[in-house]
Amino acid sequence: MNPKVDFFFEKPSQWQEAYRQLRKIALDTGLTETLKWGVPCYTHKGSNVVLIHGFKEYCALLFHKGVLLKDTEGILIQQTKNVQSARQIRFTDVKEILNMEKVLKTYIHEAIEVKKAGLEVKMKKTSEFDMPEELQNKLDEDTAFKSAFEALTPGRQRGYMLYVSQAKQSKTRVSRIEKSIPKIFEGKGYNEM
Repeated sequence: MNPKVDFFFEKPSQWQEAYRQLRKIALDTGLTETLKWGVPCYTHKGSNVVLIHGFKEYCALLFHKGVLLKDTEGILIQQTKNVQSARQIRFTDVKEILNMEKVLKTYIHEAIEVKKAGLEVKMKKTSEFDMPEELQNKLDEDTAFKSAFEALTPGRQRGYMLYVSQAKQSKTRVSRIEKSIPKIFEGKGYNEM
């Protein structure tokens, strides 16, 4: 146990008991406990394998390269359609965790083997994502904007593409683009300060 992570398990939460059980299971597999993104992350030789996190409706184990696991039990969930690599196992009750302890350890051990084997997830290129029509129009009509956008890292470009495309209405997509222009010219991602 890493004392720097203890606060996560001590803070009041509806998932406190579940978190503690997930911690025990992760540590039983020989992984090293660290704190990343404000949540407990379990690593093998410095590489992320699995983390514990919670939401309003559920808590979860998130496998960083979960898409490469066999998922023999059919329990891995893709958090959103745009998540390429990570997969979750979700829980709504600590009893589920207790009943699945052996299965969870099997999945964690498989994830460790994926790390040891050096397997990598083939990520989609930015060009393979759908470009929102409104963003494409702005790129076509404003050469300075296009240059600034193309100077962004591929990850920042994808971030803007997803951020804009998530809006249901065209006027909202246009508004998001307009609000993003200063950050794009500064070379920042849509969620960066």
